[in-house]
Amino acid sequence: MHSTPTNKQYSAVIADDHQIVRDGLRNALQQKGLVETHGIAVVAEAENGFEALAAVKQYKPDVVLLDVSMPLAGGAEVVCDIRRWSPETRIVIVTGINTPGLICSLLDQGVEGMFSKGASLDELYQKLPLILRGGRYIAEIFMHTLQTHKQNAQLTDRERQTMTMIISGKSNKEIALNMSISPKTVDKHRTSLMQKLDVHSVAELMAYALKHGLIDLEHLA
Repeated sequence: MHSTPTNKQYSAVIADDHQIVRDGLRNALQQKGLVETHGIAVVAEAENGFEALAAVKQYKPDVVLLDVSMPLAGGAEVVCDIRRWSPETRIVIVTGINTPGLICSLLDQGVEGMFSKGASLDELYQKLPLILRGGRYIAEIFMHTLQTHKQNAQLTDRERQTMTMIISGKSNKEIALNMSISPKTVDKHRTSLMQKLDVHSVAELMAYALKHGLIDLEHLA
């Protein structure tokens, strides 16, 4: 798909807590002919989430390049607010974080682009014109992570039983008695299911299970 040439000069806000990253992105965007024929006007920069949102509210840019790990308010939190205050702004995530939960959250919020800091930013510069003109592009590294996670997240019946009892507050010993297995086996199921779902606490497990319909609240009473 080829982008349509335009004489318009697009505007951008860059939000990242590392000055060197902002400098690199600014220089590339503003350079005539690299991303756009006339360059992209960087109207503001931000080093935290609050500044990013304030800049977007003030300038209503065509695009915001946003890190998801910044002080005060992370990019994932800011995305929702940007949608409310400047719905026409295209949101492009540039991040070094690659976890299934975060990727799903950002995709659910409808970000128009996702690029990895760990890869060459040439990909960003090549695909940004497409995004500015209404397209969407998610880097292959993130799609691969989601596919791998989906394949690994199939719980066995025993793991699902264990999960339900963990969330209901039962100890490993109580779960073992209930399922007629050893506490060591319960611990094995517990470790396995939390790895599959990419969660690290009972609170995260409960949130994930409720969001994805893995448990029925009536069964927790």
